[in-house]
Amino acid sequence: MESSVQTTFNEGGAEITVTNETNIGGSSGLLNASLIDEIKNMTNVSDVTGELSVIEIVNTSLPSQSPLARMTVYGLDSSKLNLVGIKDINGSAYEENSTQAIVGSYYCERNNISIGDNLTIYGTEFDVVGIYETGSMYRDNSVYVSLNELQNITDTEEVSSILVKTSENANDSAISENIEKKYENISTLTSEELSSMLDNVIGILDSASLAISGLAIIVGAIGVINTMIMAVYERTKEIGVLKSIGWKSKKILIMILGETLVLTILSGVIGSLFGILIAELGVKFFGTDGFSLVYTPQTFILAFGITIIVGIVGGVYPAYKASKLAPTEALRYE
Repeated sequence: MESSVQTTFNEGGAEITVTNETNIGGSSGLLNASLIDEIKNMTNVSDVTGELSVIEIVNTSLPSQSPLARMTVYGLDSSKLNLVGIKDINGSAYEENSTQAIVGSYYCERNNISIGDNLTIYGTEFDVVGIYETGSMYRDNSVYVSLNELQNITDTEEVSSILVKTSENANDSAISENIEKKYENISTLTSEELSSMLDNVIGILDSASLAISGLAIIVGAIGVINTMIMAVYERTKEIGVLKSIGWKSKKILIMILGETLVLTILSGVIGSLFGILIAELGVKFFGTDGFSLVYTPQTFILAFGITIIVGIVGGVYPAYKASKLAPTEALRYE
């Protein structure tokens, strides 16, 4: 989840996104296209482009808000695709003023679309000439066409947002403030603000992950303690024999803790293998809804560290109890 969120927030090459204050998700409050040239002439602005977004209902049997019922279509100059993070295209980019389209890999996978197929957008047939993948669930679940063509079929000359690429070493916040001061009813969002939002989202995910891990640790510790108490209980006579032939309490303690450590390390290996297996099967049979599986060394190091700590903590009481058994009582035990 963290990897997918990181990719989604860092998807584009534009440092500033300009929208109308009333534009919520591209559904209303469009911008006059003349602003594009005006913003492009501002200091420390290297590139600007307009983007128009529309929603096409493709499945009327589902609720209109359902992702499976909607197709998000963006109109953008094909030479500016890099500003939204689209760099590698399987096939080719669409030509300007044409009824050609490129489709995100995630949308293609969900709807079984391939190059050469047709899409109907506002009653107009578009030919799919390319499939792109950015790694962002948001972008890869969309369709891109020529901005001029989308404006023609939707009967508008406006845009939903303006993407601004700033010059190297420019102060994005200052440029953003200048844009908001210069134009009324304009809202801007910088990459720095996106990073701050990302930190907040990652923090929430970390807290949720910590809570889930804490519950797993508690359950695991109870399981270890219960298992080791029963193991010591069943080996009472064996421990009595060891103590009667000269084993010290310290040696008994180390033996039980050692056995606990071996069991928990083995369980860590088995648990990791089952974790990977279950995750892979889940992806295969149920899909990921845009989330990708990411395995990192830190994940397994943390898992084994927690496993060992839980094992030691869970085995302390049974080991201590075993080391304090009196030989005569242990030998009488049946």
